[in-house]
Amino acid sequence: MTGTLDAEELKALRERYVPRGVTTAHPLVVDHVQGSELWDTSGRRYIDFVGGIGVMNVGHNHPRVMKAVHEQLERATHTAFQVVMYESYLRLAERLCAVAPGHGEKKAIFFSTGAEAVENAVKIARAATGRSAVISFTGGFHGRTLLALSLTGTVNPYKQNFGPYASEVYQTPFPYAYRGWTTEAALAQLDDLFASLVAPERVAAIIIEPVLGEGGFVPAPLDFLRALRELTQRHGILLIADEIQTGFGRTGKFFAIEHSGVTPDLVTVAKSLAAGFPLSAVVGRAEVMDAPAPGGLGGTYAGNPVACAAGLAVMDVMRDERLPERAARIGSIIEERMRTWAAEHELVGDVRVMGAMAGIELVRDRKTKTPADTETARILTLARERGLLLLRSGMHHNVIRTLMPLTIPDEQLMEGLDILGSALAEVAGVPARSEK
Repeated sequence: MTGTLDAEELKALRERYVPRGVTTAHPLVVDHVQGSELWDTSGRRYIDFVGGIGVMNVGHNHPRVMKAVHEQLERATHTAFQVVMYESYLRLAERLCAVAPGHGEKKAIFFSTGAEAVENAVKIARAATGRSAVISFTGGFHGRTLLALSLTGTVNPYKQNFGPYASEVYQTPFPYAYRGWTTEAALAQLDDLFASLVAPERVAAIIIEPVLGEGGFVPAPLDFLRALRELTQRHGILLIADEIQTGFGRTGKFFAIEHSGVTPDLVTVAKSLAAGFPLSAVVGRAEVMDAPAPGGLGGTYAGNPVACAAGLAVMDVMRDERLPERAARIGSIIEERMRTWAAEHELVGDVRVMGAMAGIELVRDRKTKTPADTETARILTLARERGLLLLRSGMHHNVIRTLMPLTIPDEQLMEGLDILGSALAEVAGVPARSEK
C-alpha cells in the first residue's frame, strides 16, 4: 500500500473524518510491521516498545499465528457460536482452562474486547452470588463501556462527562507505596468501605489488576493480594483478576496473579490472547462460570473462529518459545538499565519492574514527588524521533512503560533501551519544554 497516499494526506483524512475523542499517541501512519519493528508510510523504521498496547506478546506477524489464521480463513470466518459450534473455540477453551490458576474444574467463555470480558465477569459473579455490589481500585483500568468505565479508577481522560455511571460500584485505594498507600493503609481503607458504604454481604466481587496497567505499572504487593484473597473468601466475595494487560507471560509468569500464589475465582483476559485479532475471555471455577442460565451469556462476534485459531497458535508459541521465561530475562535487562538511570538522574523518582512489564515514574522533585508529565511527553517525542515508540501511563501521565513483544531479539532490545536512555538524559539535563 506504500505510495497510495502520503502521510499528510492520510492525516488530513483523520482530521476530517475521525472524532477527536480517539487520540493517537504518535503522529505516524503505519505501512507494515514485523516482529518488534514497525515501518511508516515514508519507509522509516521504528523499534516497537508498545506492541499495540500490550497485544503483541508473540510479536507482529508471527509465522505460526499467520499460518493458523490463513487455514481458518479457508474454512469459516463466522457462524456465531450460539448458532453452531466450531473446533477452534472449543480447543482454545480447553487450553485456556489448562493454564488458568487453580487445580479444580474450570470453564471459559470468549468475547471480543477486554471491556466485554470485564462486564461479563461481573454478570457471572452477580449470578453466582445473588449479590449486586462490586468493588474496584483507584488507578485501575477495566474498559470504556458503561460498567467497565464505572469500575475504572481514573477520571482523566477516560471518564470525563460520560456519567451517570453504573450503580453499586465502589472504589478503594490501590496499594501504591511510592505515593503513600501501603498494604496496611489500603486494607484499612477497604475495612472502612465495608463499615461505611457497603456491607461485605452485599458485595458480589472485587476486581483487581495484579499490576496497574494504565494506572502506572504499579504491582500490587504480594501480601496485599494474599490478604485480599483471605478477606474475600471469609465474606463469600468472588475475586476477579483482570489480567488483560498483565497476562500471557508479560510479567514472567503466564498470569501475574501467579506470583502471589493466589487463585482467583475468575480471570479476564484479552490483548495478547490472539496476537491482535479481537478476542477476550473469562475463565474461572466451573461452578461459578455455570451460574448464568442458558442464553444469559454470548455475543454475535464473541469467540470468532479466526481469532480463536490465532489464540491456539499463540498458546503454542507461548509454550514452545518459553515466553514467560523470556519476559523474566527481558525484565532483568530493563531493570538493570532503569536502576542505572535512577542513580544518574534526579528526574527518575521510582522504578517498578515485574518481568517485562516495567515502568519508570518521573518527578520534578524527589521530595515532593511532583509528577513530571511534560518531561515525560518530551522523552516520548525524542525517542520517536530517534526510532523508538513508547507509551506513558499513570494517573498523572508521568510513567514510561515497556510493552515490547516478548520475542524481541536482544540487539533490538538494547537498541531501544539506548534510545530511551539518551532521550531521558537529554530531558533530565535541560529545562523541559511544553508539549501542549
